[in-house]
Amino acid sequence: MSKARWAPRVTVAAVIEQDGRYLLVEEHTAEGLRLNTPAGHLEPGESPQDAAVREALEETACVFVPAALLGVYLAASHDAEGEATTWLRIAYSGTAGAPQPGRALDAGIVRTLWLTPEEICASQERHRSPLVWRCVQDHQRGQRFGLDAVQAHASALGFKQNPA
Repeated sequence: MSKARWAPRVTVAAVIEQDGRYLLVEEHTAEGLRLNTPAGHLEPGESPQDAAVREALEETACVFVPAALLGVYLAASHDAEGEATTWLRIAYSGTAGAPQPGRALDAGIVRTLWLTPEEICASQERHRSPLVWRCVQDHQRGQRFGLDAVQAHASALGFKQNPA
């Protein structure tokens, strides 16, 4: 009898701070309206950094420019049926420009919010994941790693190898 191989679901997040406030999204989930950093799933052929840029644009209409790797996080949750899922989140910190005029937000995203750390802390019961507050705390205390800490080998991105 073979066991199914355990594999966490890989997500990315953009932690964006400006003038003491963090950019969050309010989104519809199975548990109701929740707050999250701009985040989403890594898609085939994407590097984690490219996925964070894409997700931030889709969810906030702002172009995200990663400056550092914030951290790599594991979290577990249960869905409505009680099924356990483990999430591996690769979070980046950086800056974002103004929202692009006329660009619609992803389905399910209600609005973007700029919140202070105190407001984020006070709203933890509405967070999509405990990683929302953890990433903000790590950012506040200055945790940063070089962008080169996460490497995406060309074969993982679907590129053909040069046999040389």
